[in-house]
Amino acid sequence: MSQWLVLALAMAAACGVVLAITVLKQRRIGEDDDPSETPDVIEYMTMMVGVVYAIVLGLAIAGVWEARSAAEDTVRTEAQALHEVSARARAYSPPVRDQIRTDVDRYVTYVVKKEWPVMAEQGELTAHGADLLTKVRADVTDHHPRDSFEEQSYQPIVDQLAVADGARNARADAAGSTLPSVVWFGLIIGAAITIGLIFTLQIRRSGRELLMAGLFSALIAFLLFLVWDFDAPFSRGIAAGVDPFTALFPHAL
Repeated sequence: MSQWLVLALAMAAACGVVLAITVLKQRRIGEDDDPSETPDVIEYMTMMVGVVYAIVLGLAIAGVWEARSAAEDTVRTEAQALHEVSARARAYSPPVRDQIRTDVDRYVTYVVKKEWPVMAEQGELTAHGADLLTKVRADVTDHHPRDSFEEQSYQPIVDQLAVADGARNARADAAGSTLPSVVWFGLIIGAAITIGLIFTLQIRRSGRELLMAGLFSALIAFLLFLVWDFDAPFSRGIAAGVDPFTALFPHAL
């Protein structure tokens, strides 16, 4: 059973229970019942819907903002780990050192110029980028340290490569949309219900009421746009960029 079917059944069941209870209650009301003595609950319902939707919308904004911050940290971690690999390679002999640094630079240049646009447009990383990082790992692991100085540098370089590989995998996970479709369904339906409840309050055509209704609708639209913009950390307006790579590898530009 898909989650959409479960959601539809749950919503239908909740509406059905409320309507059934209301109908049964109406049948049991006596002729001497005075509706004017019963508090009007429409304003209370409007207030509660607004509060619940504000909480959900706030949680969505906090979630996508946290995901964007985590994506930025991932990029910084990957760039710093590769910089450490390039710097620590000075302990090796010139041919091995130059080969490691050349392959690191080749990987960083490819990420900045080729892979990043693909990631921003398609929400996924490229296989060639993974191959270039594998080549850097092979440069390090295939070399047999000649002396104790190289042996002391070997394991830290391997560890930094593992950090870079893990950061690359985390970047791949964050390349697409953060919020699932069911959350977007709730946000959009909730916005429609919240704005629709304005018309249940017998809004008049006075300038003040129309202005407040328009500003309220515009605020919800802005907040939804904010969630949408932060939802893809690498591809939309306020996106995480390649600055950590270019700061540590200026020649990659």
